[in-house]
Amino acid sequence: MSALILAEVLAARRRISGVATLGTPLVPSPFLGALSGGDFLLKLEIAQATGAFKLRGAANAVLGLPQDATGVTCCSTGNHGRAVAYAAARRGLKAVICMSRLVPEAKVAGIRALGAEARILGESQDEAQIESRRLADEDGFCEIPPFDDPRVIAGQGTIGLELMEERPDLETLLVPLSGGGLAGGIAATVKQIKPSVRIIGVTMDRGAAMYQSVKAGRPVPVTEVASLADSLGGGIGGENRHSFALCQRYLDDIVLVTEDEIYRAMQVHYFEDRLVCEGAGAVGAAALVAGKLGRDLGPTASIVTGRNVDMNVFTDIVSGRDVALGDVTLEGKPYAA
Repeated sequence: MSALILAEVLAARRRISGVATLGTPLVPSPFLGALSGGDFLLKLEIAQATGAFKLRGAANAVLGLPQDATGVTCCSTGNHGRAVAYAAARRGLKAVICMSRLVPEAKVAGIRALGAEARILGESQDEAQIESRRLADEDGFCEIPPFDDPRVIAGQGTIGLELMEERPDLETLLVPLSGGGLAGGIAATVKQIKPSVRIIGVTMDRGAAMYQSVKAGRPVPVTEVASLADSLGGGIGGENRHSFALCQRYLDDIVLVTEDEIYRAMQVHYFEDRLVCEGAGAVGAAALVAGKLGRDLGPTASIVTGRNVDMNVFTDIVSGRDVALGDVTLEGKPYAA
C-alpha cells in the first residue's frame, strides 16, 4: 500500500457508516487561532463511540472479515483494542485484546466493559504482539493490526475526506503520530486531493518510533517509556509494509513535543476549548503553544482524539498538580493563559 487509492477510502466510508461516527465535529479554537495567526480548527474524534479515531479503521477491518469468522484479536495501547472490541461486538464475534503493562488501567477496564477479553503481557507492545500473532496462527483468530494494515489505514483516511470536504481551504494539518495508520491514511488521502496542504506529524520526544524510523530510512526499534501520550507508544514493527512508507512519502515534517508541553496542552484544551482529551490528542496544540510551528500557518486543523484518559491523572493536570510517569515526575503548574 505504497500509494493509498481514494477509492479504498471511499469504500471504507460506505462500509463503516452506522458503526463509526462519520462527520465528527470540526470546531474553531479562538485561543489557538490567535497563536497560529488564522483559523485553527479542532477535528473532534473524541466524539466517536469508543472515544478515539481508531473505531474507523477497526470497523473497516472487522466488517470486511469473511462471514465465517469466529473471533478477532489485536495488540493495542488501549484505543485500538477498545475499537476492535466494539466492532467485534457489533458483529457478534469474540475478541481478545493483547496489551502491555504500560496500558493505563482505565483503558483496560473500558475494553473489558465491551465484553472483550484483555490479556496483559510484558512491558512492551512487541510482547503483546507475539501473543496476538499466536492467537491468529494457532487458534484461528482474525488479527486486526493497530496501524500497518490497508483496511485500517483506509478507515483512518476517511478523516482526510471529511476535512477536505468541509474545509477545502486548509493549508496545514496536524496529526498525532504513532504507528502511522492515522497519519499515513490521512496524509495519503489529503495529498491526493490537495497536494499543497502541509501535513505535520506530531509525537512525544521519548520513544518516538516513527520519527526515529523515518530519520533512519527504515523501521527501527525503540524503548517504550511511560508518557502522557501513552496512545502514541510502541514500535512500528520491523516488517512494516504500509504505514512507514506512507508516512515517509506524504508527511512534510515531524515535530516532537515534551511531556511538559503535552501537560500544558491538555490544560489549554480543557480551559480554553472545554475539552477532555488524552495527551495523544493534545500533541498538535502542544506543538503550537510551544512555538514549534511558527505563525502564519494558514487555515489549520488539528486532530483531537482520545477521551479515554485516566481521570485521576487528568484531574491532577488541570489542577496543576505533579504527575508521576514511571521514574519521572512532571512538576505541576497551575494554568494561566
